[in-house]
Amino acid sequence: MQSYSLRAHSHPLVSADSPRAMNPLPLSSSLAALATAALLSLTGCAPSRSSDAASGEIRVGEISSITGKEAACGQSTHRGIVLAIEEANARGGLLGGRPLRLITEDNQSKAGDSGTAARKLISRDEVIAILGEVASNRSLEIASIAQRSQTPMISPGSTAESVTEAGDYIFRVCFLDAFQGKVMAKFARESLALNRIATLSSVSSAYSVGLANHFKETFVAGGASIAAEQKFAEGDKDFRAQLTAIRASQADAIYIPAYYTETALICKQARELGLTLPLLGGDGWASPKLLEIGGEAVEGIYYSAPYSSESTAAQALAFIAKYRERWDGETPDAFAALGYDAALLLIDSLERAGTTEPAALRDAIASTRGLLGATGRTDIDENGNALKAATIMTVKDGKFSYVGVVTP
Repeated sequence: MQSYSLRAHSHPLVSADSPRAMNPLPLSSSLAALATAALLSLTGCAPSRSSDAASGEIRVGEISSITGKEAACGQSTHRGIVLAIEEANARGGLLGGRPLRLITEDNQSKAGDSGTAARKLISRDEVIAILGEVASNRSLEIASIAQRSQTPMISPGSTAESVTEAGDYIFRVCFLDAFQGKVMAKFARESLALNRIATLSSVSSAYSVGLANHFKETFVAGGASIAAEQKFAEGDKDFRAQLTAIRASQADAIYIPAYYTETALICKQARELGLTLPLLGGDGWASPKLLEIGGEAVEGIYYSAPYSSESTAAQALAFIAKYRERWDGETPDAFAALGYDAALLLIDSLERAGTTEPAALRDAIASTRGLLGATGRTDIDENGNALKAATIMTVKDGKFSYVGVVTP
């Protein structure tokens, strides 16, 4: 995957004014912003939206991991969002010809930074909605702030159930951990004929903990067994002790609900220890960086994803063609497709609402049914969740390869 920098991006629709890219505010401006943020946290009232004027730009916030250890996910998501917004502006804008302006904040894949970014986007930039994040832990930081300020939030890829439980202004365009955990458990039993699987999950990731639990529940309910349950912490680089314990358990496969960085290292170390058993995972693996870091060690793995670049659906084919044209021939991964669909959901809802007024926009998002995008059809349920199909992927000859689709 190509390197990417917000500072280097010259497109006028994308702002590079993240807290780390900006010059410091004058003291009076900083105090004003802090006062506004404090007022929001105390009162729970929505800020005035200057972008809700009769004319002028419509400001949309984005919070992504443009840098840091999940940067591949964040950069892909960002490119998908940019593409959707550029298309809307090329059609003449929204609500009587008003252009969309995307203001992007980089959380550097760090805990705590997403909350800071959300407060800045809401109180100072007065965005009408926030797109982000992919990681569930970081989406949870944003969700509580967005809900208190009555700012609609759409997560492209956070699958933990707790994200949308934050309130009625919080939505997502991806499937839930409960669904993809069940999908992979059934695939392991029915398609791979596996009966004893070990799990290796992160204790510090809501995504990893939830996915491991849902996988385990379905796998055991079907008459199979969990041979071992091993844990690690975010940022760990040595997994040999856990893998050695798994080898002793005589498991016939390992389920690893993690993001691509740790997963690639786990796969390499597993193969170095002589573990040739199947390795299974979730949508956190859906990045070309997994192939780049893992190399031959990720050959033959299986994971669940919301999308495949091998899809033959008309909407997916159109998205892939436009994405390749916009981003120098690059093939979009699942996070790019989810970013595009998150922005598409917001754009479609703005058009149906006919206003940027928060409650009306929230109602329009919540009433979405049958929206066709890069990842297929999106129906938003009563809890703000998207009902989506899951795609099973593998790695064959050093490339991601489509296996099949499982519907809700």
